[in-house]
Amino acid sequence: MLEELGISRETLDFIKKEEKKIKKELEEIDNNCDINTLKVLSAFHKFNVSENAFNSTTGYGYNDYGRDIIEEVFAEVLGAESALVRSQFISGTHALTVALFAFLRPGDTMLSISGLPYDTLHEVIGIIPNNSSLAAYNVNFNSIDLVNDDFDYEAIKEYLKNNKTKLIEIQRSKGYSTRKSLTIDKIEKVIKEIRKIDKEVIIMIDNCYCEFVENTTPLEVGADVMVGSLIKNLGGGIAPNGAYIAGRKDLVDLAGERLTCPGEGREVGPTLGINKSILQGLFLAPSVVASSLKTAVLTSICLEDLGYDVEPKYNDKRADIVQNIIFNDKDKLISYVQGIQMGSPIDSNAAPIPSDMPGYEDQVIMAAGTFTQGSSIELSCDGPIRPPYIAYQQGGLTYNYGKLGLAVAIENIKKYN
Repeated sequence: MLEELGISRETLDFIKKEEKKIKKELEEIDNNCDINTLKVLSAFHKFNVSENAFNSTTGYGYNDYGRDIIEEVFAEVLGAESALVRSQFISGTHALTVALFAFLRPGDTMLSISGLPYDTLHEVIGIIPNNSSLAAYNVNFNSIDLVNDDFDYEAIKEYLKNNKTKLIEIQRSKGYSTRKSLTIDKIEKVIKEIRKIDKEVIIMIDNCYCEFVENTTPLEVGADVMVGSLIKNLGGGIAPNGAYIAGRKDLVDLAGERLTCPGEGREVGPTLGINKSILQGLFLAPSVVASSLKTAVLTSICLEDLGYDVEPKYNDKRADIVQNIIFNDKDKLISYVQGIQMGSPIDSNAAPIPSDMPGYEDQVIMAAGTFTQGSSIELSCDGPIRPPYIAYQQGGLTYNYGKLGLAVAIENIKKYN
């Protein structure tokens, strides 16, 4: 069977040897999973989730009991006053876009304090000109880069003292950058500093890839609103699409009216049979995120011991499920990503190649042999074709499958060693 996957006994033995070095890290991941699992089950009990919640609505979606229960459960788990959890969101980028257009008005200023946001938001904001962007509606944008992988506190304070700012955006995950992702303790510290100067500014967190990696959410340390995707962590590999916006009720209500229409807002939106998948996905999410983290930690130590630069290191504190492998070589990047595809359950015979992608400035290579298109809680890997040629790996529905996918990818880059 190993031969069918193209895995040599040598590579399997290497991975088993590396796994013995990370027992402490794996145990810590399991402990964190226990805490988040308790949080989820408690929320299911608090709101008496029953089989009735699996029922579906069509058309306008009036009086959808299951949809309302889902949003109460998500709000409880995320430490929010309210949550908007909808299949009408196409992606995390879509949910972020809805939130920004809901909260910002002509003449307002948005400030990103974690550098430029992810590539797919550049046209949304107007960094890349677009007639439908925030900039086209006279919304201003500025950004402050991180310094040594932490916030530039002095620059943030100076900016807020001299510029009226409506919304501060923080992207926790690194995106296609070389910086570290942002842990909860850093989020908490910067929020406290911001509030010393401006108590009214909306603090919005792009929380994609970060849910359940730690056991505290940005809302629990002072953020006003946060956004994430259901085909990432919180969907547990079960939700087929969707995203959420959670936080202050007034802000969530505004987002609801932007997603649908003023006057109807969150009262409409048919669930079309998705309720069970969303609830079951959330139920499984702590375990699936733990599997993703274990796969990432194992990948980190294996690739580092094979001579590649990695970030995070296997024993670093993690904020998201993303593992960087810096190849400094275009062909090795492509080969590794193709190896992840070869080790996937779906379309394993496909060979991803670099290509132009909507919303990205560079060509991108993407491996995603996934049950749900674009799902990055399933083992997947991608990267822009630009120096230093970094693979961004994430996901793994189970640790066992993650190990096999990693083994195939390692085999595929051996030819360059």
